[in-house]
Amino acid sequence: MERRALILVEGTISTGLRFIQAARRLGLHPITLSADPGRYDYIAAESVEAIRVDTDNVDALIRECSRLRESYDIVGITSALEDVYATVGRLCRHFNLPGPNSASIERCCDKFTQRQLLAEAGVSIPAYRLAEVDVAAAEIGLPVILKPAVGSGSHGVRLCRNFDELAEHTTYLFSGKHVWQSSPRVLIEEFADGPFYCAHLMGNELIAVGSGEFGPPPYFVFREVSYPAPLTDDDRERIADVSLRCLRALGLGWGPTNIEFRWTGHGPVVIEVNPRLVCGADPELVRLACGVDMIAEHIKLVIGNEWDLGTRHSHAAAAGYLLPANDGTLDWVDDHSRWAAISGVAEVMIYVKPKTLIVRKGDYRDRIGHVIAASPSLAQTKQILRRAVDLIDLSITPFPPVGEQERCAANYLPADGIEASNGRTDPDDTA
Repeated sequence: MERRALILVEGTISTGLRFIQAARRLGLHPITLSADPGRYDYIAAESVEAIRVDTDNVDALIRECSRLRESYDIVGITSALEDVYATVGRLCRHFNLPGPNSASIERCCDKFTQRQLLAEAGVSIPAYRLAEVDVAAAEIGLPVILKPAVGSGSHGVRLCRNFDELAEHTTYLFSGKHVWQSSPRVLIEEFADGPFYCAHLMGNELIAVGSGEFGPPPYFVFREVSYPAPLTDDDRERIADVSLRCLRALGLGWGPTNIEFRWTGHGPVVIEVNPRLVCGADPELVRLACGVDMIAEHIKLVIGNEWDLGTRHSHAAAAGYLLPANDGTLDWVDDHSRWAAISGVAEVMIYVKPKTLIVRKGDYRDRIGHVIAASPSLAQTKQILRRAVDLIDLSITPFPPVGEQERCAANYLPADGIEASNGRTDPDDTA
């Protein structure tokens, strides 16, 4: 009998290994198709079958999958990477497999088009413009968010509190330093100030709502995420209702979606809809909090099996991310086995190794590790998390003076999953 194979188009640094493990638990043989399999450490560590192929080329992917069908029974094709998810939809349609609607994914990933469709459906969103930056900012009123119209992981996203910051970030985006995923277009939008929440859905069913706290402005890098969000039943119902309206407006509703909100004086305001499974620590936090393994249930959907989104238990889980205070060379991080030994700590992960050059970017790549804790209550979980984070000791030697620093930065090789050839990112953050 042919082995049942799950094709994974690219991977992610944060959740790729969890996809491999979940596929194997379901009796599947995972095969990764990637433009550069070497960027994922778990490929070699877990002896994962991987094939180098241009994942921007649909025809090349179809040829590779057709070749693999000579040896395997391909029962599903998927990805957690946003910028290939529309391609996944095309592959699924070609091979008559369950998958997302590629046209809906593409519309959703264009933030300007997404905003238009949500506004037409009467969904509460920030005021926005796709126009001359200074004029748009004056019309909306400072402060504003300036970000690329297409992208993920908070790349190029910044809060601009005055016109000087606006000019500075505009210059940065168009200076050639920012890697564009599409034609250069920027979105200027109102800064919706208020608590941050993220809703996770599978199909039309709400699984969990989490809350998040960011590091210092003007960037949006998470420093802490927790589940479930401290909401009343009525407020959670409001988020569920708005989430379903977003799905209808954008033609979504197959597979996973995560939707970001700010709760303002007008209630929940939609910041962004992401038509894919969230990355980072969130899938593990949801599993610890309510017992739903979103990755495994997503794979079940992909291969045509029946899923189970029923809550198994009700705990509280939180992740604290390690953010460096300055650029420089990471000298050392102390033995984190003692953090993991704290009762209630579920996971400790350091993303970088000693002697790594740390160059903060103002996006998810700034994070150098995380600690996850879980317990019966949110207050207890946060107490455990802070105890563990307080134990962390690391040393970063600042870069030498400016001229030498530029030379060091030019040699910076990130360990975060950036593929230099096309700017593809591992979307741990989605703002």
